[in-house]
Amino acid sequence: MGRITDAFNRLHAENRKGFIPFITAGDPDLATTEQLLIELSRAEATVIELGVPFSDPMADGPVIQRASERALEHGFGIEELLGMVSRAREFVDTPIILFSYFNPLLQFGVQRLAKAARESGIDGVLVTDLTPEESAAFAQELRANRLDLIFLVAPTSTDERLELIARHASGFIYAVSRAGVTGTQESVSAEAEKLVKRVRKFSNLPVAVGFGISNRDQVADVQRYADAVVVGSAIVLELERVAGEADVPGHIAEFVRNLLPANA
Repeated sequence: MGRITDAFNRLHAENRKGFIPFITAGDPDLATTEQLLIELSRAEATVIELGVPFSDPMADGPVIQRASERALEHGFGIEELLGMVSRAREFVDTPIILFSYFNPLLQFGVQRLAKAARESGIDGVLVTDLTPEESAAFAQELRANRLDLIFLVAPTSTDERLELIARHASGFIYAVSRAGVTGTQESVSAEAEKLVKRVRKFSNLPVAVGFGISNRDQVADVQRYADAVVVGSAIVLELERVAGEADVPGHIAEFVRNLLPANA
């Protein structure tokens, strides 16, 4: 078993639900990202999603788009990103997954990426625009390096699609709460709960729900029925707001703690 499976097994044994924060690597810079990984781990993140900045993030709303733009201004690549993860891993036991579009991973080289990701301490990869039908070669390289391949499902996914994804996924399944791009919203769609129930007909993997979750009440509501909650845009927006202030990583860790229900 890998770190992701171990983390969810511990939650299940303790009758607790998970919390998965998302940040963009290099926003505001790689040194801060390294410290953020450490602080988010200390804030009891179940898994940390680390976004690979990309110039055309079609699935992301304006908040995460701006984060990618800021990160890309630093001119680093995946090699530097993984080097940063390797340094942080000395202080972090929490599973870390890469959240990416396929293009930058393909440019780096699929075989090279899988090996370098494992060596740096990455535990899995979620590729937003990679379908199960096109994932065979990539999945084989990840499996050879003991990395999980995580897939997205959406309320619009058919049962046939959910069954196909369940056969290919490992680690956990990421259920998108609504159609559209990332971003905060006032309420979480009732479709998210229906989707989680549908996914569980085809898979025993943990199900995490994300997109649009931005406050403690929403986190608590989603944790009623999902195994974990993903919060991205709200954290990235807060990071944007406090960039340049003293102890940005500590501030973000406290922001995350304030999102967690008392019984999380």
